[in-house]
Amino acid sequence: MSQGLPLIAIALLVSPDDPVLKAPGDQIPVEVKAMLDAAIASGNEGEVNTLVKYVQQVKMPSSDRVARLAQAWKNDRAASAQKRMQEADFLALVKGRVELGGFTTSGNTSNSGVTGRVEVKREGLNWRHKLLLQADYQESFGLTSRERYVASYEPNYKVDDRLYVYGATQYESDRFLGYINRYSASSGAGYSAIRRTGMRLDLELGPAYRYTDYTDDTSESNVAARGSLAFEWKVSPRIELRQNASAYLQSANSTISSNTALNAKVLGPLSAQLSYIVQYESMPPVGRVETDTTSRASLVYEF
Repeated sequence: MSQGLPLIAIALLVSPDDPVLKAPGDQIPVEVKAMLDAAIASGNEGEVNTLVKYVQQVKMPSSDRVARLAQAWKNDRAASAQKRMQEADFLALVKGRVELGGFTTSGNTSNSGVTGRVEVKREGLNWRHKLLLQADYQESFGLTSRERYVASYEPNYKVDDRLYVYGATQYESDRFLGYINRYSASSGAGYSAIRRTGMRLDLELGPAYRYTDYTDDTSESNVAARGSLAFEWKVSPRIELRQNASAYLQSANSTISSNTALNAKVLGPLSAQLSYIVQYESMPPVGRVETDTTSRASLVYEF
C-alpha cells in the first residue's frame, strides 16, 4: 500500500504548537526524519514532494533542511539514472509491448477478427526512439472484410528534461477507410507537461506533409498541421490507463485518431487489456462513412 496517505495525514495532524516543531535551529525532529527516510526508501518522488510540501506548509523551523535533503536525494537519483544511461549498451535501454487479441468493429465494417501490435521504445540520454507496428485482419466467408496496417517511427532529441524536438514518419493502409497507401512526415516540438511518478503527459505540435493513394484511383498530397498527445497513468500497481491521440488537420481530408486502453497486470510481464479506437476522416471517398471504431480485448507482453 502506498505510504502517501499516511504521510499527508501525519503532516496535517501536526500543529504549529506541537512540540515536534520546537526542535532547535534547523535540526529535523526525529518523527519527521523518520517519515522522510521512509518516503525516500519507497523510491516514490511524489511521496517525498508531498512530505516537503506539508512540512513547509506548517512552517517548521527545519523545513528548509528537509527540502535540501529531499532535493539532494532527487539530484543524486537523477545523476545515477544519467550514469546508467551513459554506461548501458544499446539493447539495455530498449523496452516494448507486444499485443495480440481480437476486435469488433462498427462503421464501414461490422465483424470480429484478430489484431497484433508491437511498440518499442529506447530512452537514451539525449535521444528517445519510438517504433510502432500494427496489423488488423479479418476474413468473412473467404472474403477480406477488414485489413489495416500501420507502421511509424519517431525519434526525439531532448532539449532539456521536458522540452524535445521530434521527427515522425508514418505509413498506413486501410482500403475500408478509402485509401490504399498513406505516407505522412512531420517535425516539430514536444513538451512533457506532466512528468512524475506514475503519470506522464507528452504533447506535440508541428507541420506535416501527407501523400494518399485512394481506392478510387485518385491521389492527393497536402501540407497539414499535426498535433498529438500521449498520456500514461498508473492508477495502481496493477492498473494502468493509456490515452494516445493524434490529428492531421488540412484543407482537404483531415484525420483524427484516438486510442484509449485500460491495462491490468495478470502475471509477471503479462497483462490483459481493453481498448477503444476511433478513426475519423473528414472527407472520405463516396460510399465510406466518416468514423470507424474498434473495440479490442488483448493479451499484452511487456519486455
